[in-house]
Amino acid sequence: MSGAGFSDKDVHSLLESIFRDFHYDFRGYAMASLKRRIAMALPRLGCETVSALEQKLSREPATLGALLQFLTVQVSDLFRDPPYYVAFREQVVPELATYPSPRIWIAGCSTGEEVYSLAIVLAETNLLERTTVYATDINQEALARAEGGVYPLDRMAAFSANYQRAGGSGSLSEYYTAGYGGAVFSRALKQRVVFTDHSLATDTVFAEVQAVSCRNVLIYFDRTLQDRAVGLFKDALCRRGFLGIGSSESLRFSAHARAFRGTSPGWYQRC
Repeated sequence: MSGAGFSDKDVHSLLESIFRDFHYDFRGYAMASLKRRIAMALPRLGCETVSALEQKLSREPATLGALLQFLTVQVSDLFRDPPYYVAFREQVVPELATYPSPRIWIAGCSTGEEVYSLAIVLAETNLLERTTVYATDINQEALARAEGGVYPLDRMAAFSANYQRAGGSGSLSEYYTAGYGGAVFSRALKQRVVFTDHSLATDTVFAEVQAVSCRNVLIYFDRTLQDRAVGLFKDALCRRGFLGIGSSESLRFSAHARAFRGTSPGWYQRC
């Protein structure tokens, strides 16, 4: 079933119900993306219409957990877009190193691939032990998977190739062991990571940080919510702090564009 099978009004009604009953706010997400995701969710959740899904959520609140797997973005790789991590290693890390206890916020961390990617770079540049990393997402199941740090072994070859292209100084296999039917990343990589839920749509800034990484999240928001999220990042970042976003994203048309200057692929610096 395609998004053409139901109306924007149907979607708005569903989103209002989710916000009212569960306090998850998807009302500022891009409509076209939402309709595609809802269309995929309907048959998997045993519903023929959006109205039926809304009624099911009311009768069976546990359905929300399954629905969130469709509404939130959970597609990533370790060291996805290697030039982003090269820039982090070469341009952002030297600035972070000037702080006694740097703090990094990974917003929309999903299942954690970006968390472990950045943690590996921090470990290889001797910063991990004194850095606090806040890894946030609205999806509790995704956060649990991120904290577990277990990924299918058949993904390791691609992850390793990305790691090398991202300037890795050793072998990715040094950071994980085989177990639990997959590759288990070292506990040492998450010793300084705080995994917690946070909504860019409804929550506020919780700490001053020196870097924010929020990749391939803004593209799923409408302009108003994009501006809200970038405003949060602006308020959280110290002067000269760094904001990293996805390769398909830009701050060019943001209401907060003047607060940043581009420095390298995917990275902006707070003015």
